[in-house]
Amino acid sequence: MAKVKYYYDSETLSYRKIKRKKSTTAKYAALFLTAAGLFALLMIFIASQYIESPKERQLARELQNMELQYELLSKRTDDAFAALENVEERDNAIYRLYFEANPIPTEQRRAGFGGINRYKKYEGFGNSELITESYKRLEVLEKAIVVQSKSLDEIAKLAEDKEKFLEAIPAIQPISNENLTRMASGYGYRTDPFTKVRKFHYGMDFTAPRGTPIYASGNGVIKRADSRSTGYGNHIRIDHGYGYISLYAHLYKYNVKVNQRVKRGDLIGFVGSTGRSEAPHLHYEVFKDGERINPINFYYGNLSAEEYDILLKKASLENQSLD
Repeated sequence: MAKVKYYYDSETLSYRKIKRKKSTTAKYAALFLTAAGLFALLMIFIASQYIESPKERQLARELQNMELQYELLSKRTDDAFAALENVEERDNAIYRLYFEANPIPTEQRRAGFGGINRYKKYEGFGNSELITESYKRLEVLEKAIVVQSKSLDEIAKLAEDKEKFLEAIPAIQPISNENLTRMASGYGYRTDPFTKVRKFHYGMDFTAPRGTPIYASGNGVIKRADSRSTGYGNHIRIDHGYGYISLYAHLYKYNVKVNQRVKRGDLIGFVGSTGRSEAPHLHYEVFKDGERINPINFYYGNLSAEEYDILLKKASLENQSLD
């Protein structure tokens, strides 16, 4: 029950009830409501600072899970970089070195992306720095993988070219050892069998009976099979590519035709004594970029180390050539 207040009226010498004005009541009510509102706001603020709502707890868990996922992603990125670096090291130190290709510098492998700010959309969040750094590392990793992939494609092409090159260059003795009578003369100054004058002999002479098989010393295309070159008689020239040409002279007969493609070890002709020749033998020459070079350097394909050493000693003797 509300308290009733009175005042003493001196004119009537009696107590009268105090009546509150409506404006005063309204003022008190407004003041009360304002104070209650402020108190409610204060309690809400305090609660928001110290008490988590279910929604906030859910968001906090999601944020914690996200941070964990980013940590795991960062660890996997580190592992990917480590694996890639191992491939890159072998690529530069082994593959590219073997195939005589220039190593790819680290600056090219780890280059980022310049220009505009690519990560602006990730700014303004509580974990912006973490997110931006993760995306930067992923993009560098992606670019490094692309660079390495292109490098491996280049290495594969170089390997293919190297294989073709190794198959093409003249790398075997054109007459089998079991068919040889002897290695009559090597590359260098020798005595001419006809004039007895010392002159330079540009090939190697292999003595063998007439009709002995002659084999292509490397893959290539038959460019000549004729007797229209002075002194060589019936002879064959094979273009191996890469600047290499091999020549087989004084043949008895051919087993190939011009423009025919041959492989190393194919039978191309037979030993004879046509042209400027003193006895049945094969005169063999190797050209590189139009210059005659010593064929002794090109027998690693079918001779053992001991056989090659014996051949080298015989080829170094300054004796009489057979043509």
